[in-house]
Amino acid sequence: MYDVLSQDIMYLHGVGPKRVKIFNKDLEIFSLRDLLYYFPHKYIDRSRIYRINELEENMAAIQIIGQIKLLTEVGIGRRKRLEAIFDDGTGVIRLVWFGGINYIKRQLKLNMDYLVFGRPSVFNHEINVTQPEMTLLNKIPAIDHLAKLRPVYSLTESMRNSGITSSVIEQMIGDVFAKLNNVHIPETLPEYFRAKYDLIGLEEALREIHIPSDMEKVRQAERRLKFEELFYVQLDILNYADLRSKKYRGFVFSKIGPHFMTFYNEHLPFKLTEAQKRVIKEIRNDLGSGLQMNRLLQGDVGSGKTIVALMTMLIALDNGYQTCIMAPTEILAEQHYATVKRLLGDMDVKVALLTGVVKGKRRAQILEGTLSGNVNILVGTHALLGDIVSFRNVGLAIIDEQHRFGVEQRAKLWQKNDSPPHILVMTATPIPRTLAMTVYGDLDVSVINELPPGRKSIKTLHYYEENEEKLVNLVRREIETGRQAYFVFPLIEESEKSDLRDLENGFEHICELFKEMKVAKLHGRMKETEKNAVMDAFKTGEYNILVSTTVIEVGVDVPNASVMVIMNANRFGLAQLHQLRGRVGRGADQSYCVLVTGYKISEISSRRLEIMVDSTDGFYIAEEDLKLRGPGLLEGTQQSGIIFNLKIANVIKDNDLLVLARNAAQELLKADPDRNSPANVVIWRQMLQKHKTTVDLSNIS
Repeated sequence: MYDVLSQDIMYLHGVGPKRVKIFNKDLEIFSLRDLLYYFPHKYIDRSRIYRINELEENMAAIQIIGQIKLLTEVGIGRRKRLEAIFDDGTGVIRLVWFGGINYIKRQLKLNMDYLVFGRPSVFNHEINVTQPEMTLLNKIPAIDHLAKLRPVYSLTESMRNSGITSSVIEQMIGDVFAKLNNVHIPETLPEYFRAKYDLIGLEEALREIHIPSDMEKVRQAERRLKFEELFYVQLDILNYADLRSKKYRGFVFSKIGPHFMTFYNEHLPFKLTEAQKRVIKEIRNDLGSGLQMNRLLQGDVGSGKTIVALMTMLIALDNGYQTCIMAPTEILAEQHYATVKRLLGDMDVKVALLTGVVKGKRRAQILEGTLSGNVNILVGTHALLGDIVSFRNVGLAIIDEQHRFGVEQRAKLWQKNDSPPHILVMTATPIPRTLAMTVYGDLDVSVINELPPGRKSIKTLHYYEENEEKLVNLVRREIETGRQAYFVFPLIEESEKSDLRDLENGFEHICELFKEMKVAKLHGRMKETEKNAVMDAFKTGEYNILVSTTVIEVGVDVPNASVMVIMNANRFGLAQLHQLRGRVGRGADQSYCVLVTGYKISEISSRRLEIMVDSTDGFYIAEEDLKLRGPGLLEGTQQSGIIFNLKIANVIKDNDLLVLARNAAQELLKADPDRNSPANVVIWRQMLQKHKTTVDLSNIS
């Protein structure tokens, strides 16, 4: 049967090739269905018509009816703007456009009645309306059209420049419903299900969201559409986890043997925290259950995840299996290798490192040892994914900072054995509970929420660039006591397009400030061998100061470094600031993180810096970060293999609805375990349509 909603938007009235390209590129809107799922972000009561003599500064939105009396272009080049003098008989105001001037100028006519919609502001002591919507009054079917709520749609710059306004989108959607005529929009949730959760029908919801009767109807429409969106995300996650558990049995690690006990009794560098003990117990239960473990281990920077990972690897070794640990960068892989070797000491455990820089005879020996089983623990980067890397019997795979690996990349690792190994995913990026339920809802989650004994909380300070002497004194004081410092810059080189501080000029300036100190620099354009040489020299104390970009954000562990200075800190996100701060405070002495900015910073940037100064709790910071910027494309959300393209729901604001949707998905799977109940045919059909990938994700974490 022909699906009207699959028709291309190019067939809508007034949508030419240029506009089609903009909708395709900017919004990924291709079909009528795509357009119906582009929802308004707010509504405005358009029933009120103001007089110009009633207008005041900072009114939310106004409508006026009058005529353009004069139209002029002002300025040159990028500063050129179009201005119109608009008169309604009670006064005049200035209308101003900064983009799409040629197009707008061709459309506007003098001495014709227009309905103007926009937000007034005051410039040079007179009221202006910038980028207003203009509609010829004779093009409005009836004045009754105004006496209702009107949706407001978000617009991109290229949309504005080509004359696409919120009203244009509103008209296009009106055309979609006209095209549907007597054709009904297929329902995506069964009737019994809608009744159970008090949801209106899909067609009614889509009509009311775009052509609202009143705000109560809008709320009902939003609830229906948000619930459906969250429900299918949760059903996808839970269904995927359920099928995977049925498809794959896990290796049974039934015993705790000599490797684990020797390490625990003789090599453990400090007493485990209660959080670490709890997590190890959770992992042991998984490993002995006969089911494949798929566990996410969250732990703030410095919380001791590596110890937990190593003890898990030793359990695998005691049960006759090899293990591997994969990191996203060579620096982090080398850090893991060095840490594991140091912690094991003289224990009879063969650990090898495989990265892109390991070549020739050494590489051949590692590959041979992995295939024969002589290598017990293989640490590496994406080099582990190569077809040439074969294990004798890998039973456990640990992935660190897993959001940096794509699903298909990780899938190659599971093919290294006849049955997929147990999976332990680690991240030092705390994930708020609301987002974890969506992004990692298919994994069991363990959290290390304590720091090892003896660690002091990092003192975080906010200095302005003008306080350079104060900053220099702090850094010099720490270095004179034998400590080391990092300076992090957002750019490598100076840019005409940015006023940010850059590493190259910053390096020279820091060398001048600390003439008696040894200063090194590190950035992503350097060769791996150069980067490794600089890091090794910094670790051994050859350099006092390391000037770097964010290449040191993850995995760098130099306990002697006690100061982290972040230049232009207002240009970094909270998660990145927290990760950078975590590079210090890894020893027993007091450490400092100094956030350096200019005086002029945005309100949001100022709030981010306040949060950093006030707290070192990564989970609190992650929650606040989510509140400030929304879920967006949080690292990992597009990598999990789970549908996560929310168009209307918000996992923070709609948390109660998210929990209800998850419970609904759980109840459905429990009631229909074979996915064949006639009552749920619509739901399972929707699930099939939502999956566009051909990759078998059922064994991937």
